[in-house]
Amino acid sequence: MDPETALDFVKHSATLLLLDVPQFTHVGIDTQMFSVGPSFMGIKMIPPGHHFVYYSSSNRDGNEFSPITGFFIDSSPSEVIVRKWDQQEERLVKLAEEEEERYSQAVRSLEFDRQLGPYTLSQHGDWKRLSNYITKSIIERIEPIGGEISVAYESVNDENIPKTSMEKALAEQLRSSKFSKSVDKSQKRSCYYTSIPRIIKHKEIRGQELTSLNLDKTQLLESILMKDYGGDEDLLLGELQFAFIAFLMGQSLQSFLQWKSLVSLLLGCTESPLHTRSQLFTKFVKVIYHQLKYGFQKEHTDTGGAEKGALTLLDESWLSADNFLRHLCKDFFSVVLEAPVVDGDLLSWTRKFKELLEDTLGWDFKLKSAVDGTYCEDDDEFAPVVEMLDDSSYNEGLAA
Repeated sequence: MDPETALDFVKHSATLLLLDVPQFTHVGIDTQMFSVGPSFMGIKMIPPGHHFVYYSSSNRDGNEFSPITGFFIDSSPSEVIVRKWDQQEERLVKLAEEEEERYSQAVRSLEFDRQLGPYTLSQHGDWKRLSNYITKSIIERIEPIGGEISVAYESVNDENIPKTSMEKALAEQLRSSKFSKSVDKSQKRSCYYTSIPRIIKHKEIRGQELTSLNLDKTQLLESILMKDYGGDEDLLLGELQFAFIAFLMGQSLQSFLQWKSLVSLLLGCTESPLHTRSQLFTKFVKVIYHQLKYGFQKEHTDTGGAEKGALTLLDESWLSADNFLRHLCKDFFSVVLEAPVVDGDLLSWTRKFKELLEDTLGWDFKLKSAVDGTYCEDDDEFAPVVEMLDDSSYNEGLAA
């Protein structure tokens, strides 16, 4: 980029000015990570739109890091977003309006230009594919009070944490001394995610019909789409992307569990992909394809130790034998790829998704059953669970 074009880009793109951030702190935006040096004061040339900013403070030697804290921003052309490091709380805070305006004018006058690292525009495509359904309204609906997402502030009950190796590792981080900052209960804050029941329970339904509802999550999906998203499929996909980003970049355990719940819901449908919601499932498969394609990359440029920690956990989990995704994908691929009639775009993207998992992880999705003697007892752990309820039970999932 020639100097004149670069200057024009600086003036018409957004800037994130970061004041007094300690040296060695990791600061990230979207898919890019910076390690703070003595002159670093933020990031320039940020394309307008929503972005995820995250950071992890370091000890004096730069070899131990605090839990990541992240927040979404929605930037407009020429906007300057200013944050200052609060040494006592070890976090970035907003300035008073008058002070922020003074710094904003200084940025526009290029007084800080040499201290600002450029946003790597060649990586913006990756970010757009990870976040194309996220909107300002979705961010405002889901983000916690104050906007900061951090595992250190989350309250997750042990009984809500399933037993895959990835979830065990994240839960252990949450409990470990390194991650257990002294946070009082009044400071606990979590994202406002949509509640996704794992099991459909209905006191008016018995036997085979209830079993059918749990084998095919189509009716549950329809109920959630209407009740929680007003029928807007893109809102569900936006929440799926929000959760993945908050987990992968922000190392949020709550966000991983929400991502897993939404993925399990969608991959658990057999009727809607082929008939009523083919367009939704085409978009969903594209979303999860790009999420995992990015997450499986062994090396990312412009990253430091903080993001790498999340990616290591991701890889180890997908390769483990107890992974939920492998079992759900096997059934979903069977539904789509063996259907006599299926939407062409859904078929194409499902094949690409299957090939990604096979080529990257070596997973085998050949159909297996008890009939051919290759049934694996481990599959029982991931089969739909059906519970018979007495009249005193309350409905979950489907409306009465």
